[in-house]
Amino acid sequence: MSAMRAFHFDDVQSGLQLRTVPRPRPEQGQVVIQIKAAGLCHSDCFILRDDQYKMIMKRPIVLGHEVAGTVIELGPGISNYELGDRVVAGIPTHPVARDSFTKAIGLGYDGGYAEQAIAWVENLIRIPSGVSFAQAAVAADSIATAYHAVITEGRVGPDSTVAIVGLGGLGLPAIQIAAIHGARVYAVDIDETKFPLARDLGAVGCANSLDKFRDTAFDTAVDFAGAGITTAAAVNAVKPCGRVIVVGLAATQMNLITHAVITRNITLQGSIGSSLEELKEVLRLIADGRLSPVLEEVPFDSIPQGLERLAQGKVTGRLFTDPTAFDRR
Repeated sequence: MSAMRAFHFDDVQSGLQLRTVPRPRPEQGQVVIQIKAAGLCHSDCFILRDDQYKMIMKRPIVLGHEVAGTVIELGPGISNYELGDRVVAGIPTHPVARDSFTKAIGLGYDGGYAEQAIAWVENLIRIPSGVSFAQAAVAADSIATAYHAVITEGRVGPDSTVAIVGLGGLGLPAIQIAAIHGARVYAVDIDETKFPLARDLGAVGCANSLDKFRDTAFDTAVDFAGAGITTAAAVNAVKPCGRVIVVGLAATQMNLITHAVITRNITLQGSIGSSLEELKEVLRLIADGRLSPVLEEVPFDSIPQGLERLAQGKVTGRLFTDPTAFDRR
């Protein structure tokens, strides 16, 4: 068939539009993948509600940047992949560069809210045995981003006491990642219904505010909420020479007590995305059974409703869709 279904985004006013579009054709350095799983990411919620959001490189665009599937067509000169290979499209944002998103699927060009998509071979990773398409897709951004924030920027290790703030699609795997590396992990969220799962994943304590852990000296606090007040609380919660890693984008600005940051020698570090090597490590942890993403499948036609649930904070773990599932019904 020469056409496929895809969700296009033009602007905030029109939102996501399900359209019939031509199937992609690969050029030099590219392959076409049949998408078997596409993760729904909170970044797409920001794109859908704010025309000033700067992460997308073109319009209209097919969103969806957590993408896994099988190779079904090779571009000219491609010899290191074969038809049928199971792959995930990485989004290498490290080292950070001005053009980091140019070759990022679903951000720089058409992505995974479609039956098929182009992928740049330089960003492809083969999916290890034992890792499902859905697990690989959400690993590409949410879990790899959590890994980078906790391990690379947060420097969390066996002797660390760490606070994970915000128990959504990034915060929950962050608990697992920190616990896997031997840290003592505390979890914070305003939704206390998430606490039993947080404990199952490795948290030794849970609370609806960092203030509840006044007697705990945190080496690192990773703020996946980014609500402004959560970052300010994290600055106060870490011990002298502690690290505060900010990942969440809920607030556009934050107010901090400068005296506290300076006199207590606090490191305040932003964190975005991950490297391809970090994604490979995350896939190894999943393949070994040490890291288990919390997943929920939604129908392809329900992507807009799934993103709305995500924006409203009504999702536990990570949503994904299989764009080819309707063919099997």
